[in-house]
Amino acid sequence: MKDNRVYLIHIRDCIQRIKIYTVEGKTTFFADLRTQDAVIRNLQTLCESTQRLSDAWKAIRPEIDWRTIGDFRNVLAHQYLDIDLDIVWNVVVNYLPGLKQAIEAIFQQV
Repeated sequence: MKDNRVYLIHIRDCIQRIKIYTVEGKTTFFADLRTQDAVIRNLQTLCESTQRLSDAWKAIRPEIDWRTIGDFRNVLAHQYLDIDLDIVWNVVVNYLPGLKQAIEAIFQQV
């Protein structure tokens, strides 16, 4: 098992990449298959990394719904033919900023 910090770094890096990939906005995201692929791949990596964080580290930020993040990874990895881009975009816009803040806070506390 890797150190929890490695997983935090993976999560933080994925969030940063997604931010870069989506800087041109929703219209570009929906029109560009490469951007969609890049965002979805980074979401998969991010979600997988959250599943590998220890429960003790997750407990530092109990307001984050860690289980739902893991469940989302399963959808992205196993139901890839049914991925709803509206849901992906919603996650990017409405949930990643809060997760980024939580990850940064965990870095400060450990």
